[in-house]
Amino acid sequence: MSNAPHYAIDVQTFWADPYPDLARMRQEAPIAFVPHLGSTVFTRRNDIFSQEKRIDVFSSDQPAGLMNRLMGHNMMRKDGEAHMRERAAMFPAVSPRTVRDTWLTNFRAHAERILEGLAPRGGADLVKAFALPLSAECLKDITGLTNMRFEDMDARSQAMIDGIANYTADPAIEARCHAATAGIDAAIDDMIPVVTKHPNTSILSVLLSAGQPLESVRANIKLAISGGQNEARDAISGAVWALLTHPAQLALMRAGEAQWIDVFEEYARWIAPIQMSPRRVARACHYGGVDFEPEDRVFFMFGSANRDESCFANPDHFDITRDTRKSIAFDAGPHYCAGAFASRAMVADVALPGVFAALNGLRLDDTHQVRIGGWAFRGLLNLPGTWDATWIGEAHLPKL
Repeated sequence: MSNAPHYAIDVQTFWADPYPDLARMRQEAPIAFVPHLGSTVFTRRNDIFSQEKRIDVFSSDQPAGLMNRLMGHNMMRKDGEAHMRERAAMFPAVSPRTVRDTWLTNFRAHAERILEGLAPRGGADLVKAFALPLSAECLKDITGLTNMRFEDMDARSQAMIDGIANYTADPAIEARCHAATAGIDAAIDDMIPVVTKHPNTSILSVLLSAGQPLESVRANIKLAISGGQNEARDAISGAVWALLTHPAQLALMRAGEAQWIDVFEEYARWIAPIQMSPRRVARACHYGGVDFEPEDRVFFMFGSANRDESCFANPDHFDITRDTRKSIAFDAGPHYCAGAFASRAMVADVALPGVFAALNGLRLDDTHQVRIGGWAFRGLLNLPGTWDATWIGEAHLPKL
């Protein structure tokens, strides 16, 4: 049992809003053992920033971890050369050049089609009607699994992230995760002959071309889906909601005093879609007054780090003029999100400017309550919006 100070949480309350507990831990017990999570959590930004680079102590290699058991051994659960080898194999599919030269065109086409269907409706849940299909359609292209429906891409991503955050061992959640991974494997099997005959810049194609073992290909595509769908979906819907509930910030955007990338970076700091990353203690060490023993489990709480009062003034406030350089929403060490370039392009270059340009008078539908949840992954569960119904054409969408 960890000798870190113990901090008790109510799991349901923590899921609904973890920030009050995290703020209290940062002040009273910045490294604390949380019995309900069975883990020692790091909550301060500088502790996380420095210690997650110590892969010899806080290892991503977790043979018995939920991600390995449920999704396969992907590069996120490897360290050192093993991690870098698989990361390098994937890089051609998600590099800044590929995003600029290939994926931005696809992202824009998907956004235009979805928004042209939405504009005449005058109202919708923008999570289900915009953020979800846009991120899923884009991810279908990036992964190479264009044979999936966007609904299946989202459902399978959600089932996997629920599975790898299932620290209470709910058997129903685990069963849904197994069904999701089986569906992804079937989609991969169907597409292998296609991309073998017609290579492209998708993750499936570049991994196969690099000679990666099929087991590794499967695991890393599941990794891309588990994070790539929910992160972009939640950033799109969350950033729209943040601007609609902070009219002064939206006014800054409309006045040209900030850019869409500023909105994206500040939202990712304020409510990081990926709130936590687990680590396994590989060897005994002492840090911050706490003894860590081999096989202990540690959670680096990125969502807490990004609201650390020692790094960000008024950290609970959404402020698109803020300096976000100390944000670690995409991780800060060797496991920095490989899809960060694609995510920024999808959200800041396409989704946000597109939705505010296409949906005239966009505002919240106050007849429905916005719901948000999650402590390991966090995002809006719905976004009821209303706008002035119009027909739009391509000319109404901003040019990249």
